[in-house]
Amino acid sequence: MISVIGPFKNEAENLQKLVPMLKTELDALGEPYEVMLVQNGSTEDWQKYLTLPSENFKVITLRRGDKGRALRRGIAKTTGDIILFMDTDLEDDPRDISKFYTKIKEGYDFVNGWRKNRRHTWDKVVPSFIGNTVVLRWMLGSKYHDINCGFKMFRRECLKDVVLYGDNFRFLPLFVEKLAFRTTEVIVTHKNRMHGKSNYGFLNRLTVFADILTAYFIYRFSQKPLHFFAGIGLLPFVIGVVITGWLFIERLFFGVMLKDRPLVFGGILLILVGLQVILTGVIAELQVYLSRKGMRE
Repeated sequence: MISVIGPFKNEAENLQKLVPMLKTELDALGEPYEVMLVQNGSTEDWQKYLTLPSENFKVITLRRGDKGRALRRGIAKTTGDIILFMDTDLEDDPRDISKFYTKIKEGYDFVNGWRKNRRHTWDKVVPSFIGNTVVLRWMLGSKYHDINCGFKMFRRECLKDVVLYGDNFRFLPLFVEKLAFRTTEVIVTHKNRMHGKSNYGFLNRLTVFADILTAYFIYRFSQKPLHFFAGIGLLPFVIGVVITGWLFIERLFFGVMLKDRPLVFGGILLILVGLQVILTGVIAELQVYLSRKGMRE
């Protein structure tokens, strides 16, 4: 069973064209399938445009517009062992579904789309380039070219040890790769939006960098958080110790008075800040240990 999950918000005219195309391509695969369209906060009369061609197509409605929430609900409501995420704005071409499924049949567990020739404007392409190339490929060594592509197919078992929350669905390929599943990517056709406007504005694109920082932390330090916090806290702690140590020597051996030395407070502050950050890492290590212990029990 192939489960297709497509969140939509104010995409009625696009859905009117997409649904028949989806049915044609999925029928051509010759496998049982289901399509779950998740309405997440549309303000338009989408029911006037949308006609479901068969019982394989269903719509569920969420009150709030949140793509991550819509994907999670779609996963919970579908039963297929193969899951396909697809945007409903017609920027993804349904004819590429066969490319994904071919890779799945070859034995891959996760297949990510790569919009090699993107049709987006510079304000979308530049942040995406920074995230994909600088952070993911250079810093994390990921092989993906376009991790933020919403077009992807994978086996349901890939989600077993992945916690989806907020907007971290965009980093699902990274988490699956870390869990040692067999992953790959395929070049997909990227088309210009035909109707409506994007639900992602400038502020949404800025938050991507915060999400990238989160993904970097989880990927590198989720099992050893003390390494992250100690790396940050050790520098101010050592500087504070050096400052206060030197002031102690001046006072003890050279008789220098410290009451008018603001550096005293600076050194103490650096020590306290460094200790606080390091102890945060210790607490995080305890949480990892206890969670692992609870899983074994």
